Amino acid sequence: MLKVGITGGIGSGKSVVCQVFHTIGIPVLKADDIARYLMEHNAALMAAISGLFGNDAYLNNKLNRDLISSVVYDNPEKLQQLNALVHPATVNYGKQWIAEQTSPYIIKEAAIFFESGTYTDMDIMIGVFCPLPLRIERAMKRGNTTRDKVESIVAQQMNEDEKMKRCDHIITNDDATAVLPQVLSLHQLLLQHGSSK
Repeated sequence: MLKVGITGGIGSGKSVVCQVFHTIGIPVLKADDIARYLMEHNAALMAAISGLFGNDAYLNNKLNRDLISSVVYDNPEKLQQLNALVHPATVNYGKQWIAEQTSPYIIKEAAIFFESGTYTDMDIMIGVFCPLPLRIERAMKRGNTTRDKVESIVAQQMNEDEKMKRCDHIITNDDATAVLPQVLSLHQLLLQHGSSK
């Protein structure tokens, strides 16, 4: 089975692209959703996060997101430590999920494929491109947050041009270019790839 990674910076519209693939029957795994789930359902991971952030990390078994984001916002080392706990658990879950799928190919969506090195687990990488000003606007609107906060996230992510250069295919999601025809065209290509694997 062909393993396809979808990546792009914050606000690029990865979720929209993944939704189209999902609608045409392709299984999609979103790394962020899995990470969120595991942080509240994996006992070992929850204990490790409590060890890192203290007893207030969880309120009634729910992750205290406000506390965690306020700590990691100005503390790259704490963010790195958190990622070092969550990332391996997410990768392991993803491998199990992939092993259970039966479609010609699967999609895994993650913002930090290249930063984490997990792009090597994928057969093909697709980048979702959107100009930075529009990405910032989208992320501010979606997260109901400030420009400063979004720009600080952008600064922590790999340069977008570099990220797109490393991808095998690019889907443009800039509110001016139709996404559906791009996805359908890639779908045909991926089906051919999948059948030849």
